[in-house]
Amino acid sequence: MPDYVYAIIGTAVIFAATTIGSGLVFFFGKKGLTKRIGRIFTGFASGVMLSASFFGLLKPAIFESNVTYMPPSVIAGISVIVGALFLWGIDKLVPHLHVANNNEEGIKTRHLNKDQKMFLAVTIHNIPEGLSVGVAFGVALANPNNHTLLMGALFLAVGIGIQNVTEGAAVSLPIKADTGKSMKAFLFGMFSGIVEPIAAVIGLFFAMQIQEVMPWALAFAAGCMIYVVAEEMIPEIKENEHDHLGVWAFIIGFVVMMLLDCIQF
Repeated sequence: MPDYVYAIIGTAVIFAATTIGSGLVFFFGKKGLTKRIGRIFTGFASGVMLSASFFGLLKPAIFESNVTYMPPSVIAGISVIVGALFLWGIDKLVPHLHVANNNEEGIKTRHLNKDQKMFLAVTIHNIPEGLSVGVAFGVALANPNNHTLLMGALFLAVGIGIQNVTEGAAVSLPIKADTGKSMKAFLFGMFSGIVEPIAAVIGLFFAMQIQEVMPWALAFAAGCMIYVVAEEMIPEIKENEHDHLGVWAFIIGFVVMMLLDCIQF
C-alpha cells in the first residue's frame, strides 16, 4: 500500500474517532456521564497525549534527525517551549469555557454563548493533535525509505484517535446535559474535531516541503500537546486526595500509547 494511503487513513481516523465519541450522547440520558467516569476519560486521554508527545514526536525529533548545526536535543527543548508558548497565547486570546470548572478564559466577549465557548475550548486543544499527526506523516512521506517513521506516524494517529473518542464524549455530553438536545450536542462534538484534519493537512505539507524543520516541527507539536495535558487535563483527573481512578486511567493511557508506538520494533 502506498505511503500516502497511510497518511489519508491516519488523518481520517482522528476525525472519525471524535465523531464516534460525540455519538455517545445518543446512549446516555440528559445527565450524561458521572463526574467519576468523566475523570477516567480525561485521565486516559491525557495519558495517551503525554505518551504520544514523547514516543511519537520527541523520540523521532531527537533520534531520527539529520541536522548537524545544533544538537537535536537542544532543538527539541527549544521547540517544546515555543509550542507551549503558542498554545498559551491562544488560551489567552481566544474566548473559551473550560467544561470541568465552568471557568472562562481568553478575551472577554458578549457575542458568544456558553455552548460556543465550550466548543472553542476543545477546538483549541484539537489543533496540536491534528498538527502532530500531520507533521509526523509529512516527515514520513518525505523519507520514503524510513519504515519506522511511517509506522510511528500511523500509531500516533491511532493513539490520538483513541483519546479522541473520549474527547468527543467530553464535549457532547456536557452540552446535552445543559441543553437536553442530543443532536445539537452530537454536532457540536463532531465539528469540534474538524480542525484536526485541517491542522493535519497543514502540518503534513509543511513538514514534507521543508525537511530542515523536521525536528523543530515534531517537537513544536509535542510542546503544544504537553501544554494541553499539563494546563487543562491533569488538574481535572483527581477530585480529592483519595480519588485515584483518573490517575490510574492516566497511567493506562500512557502505557497503551507507548505499546502502540513500540509495535513497529
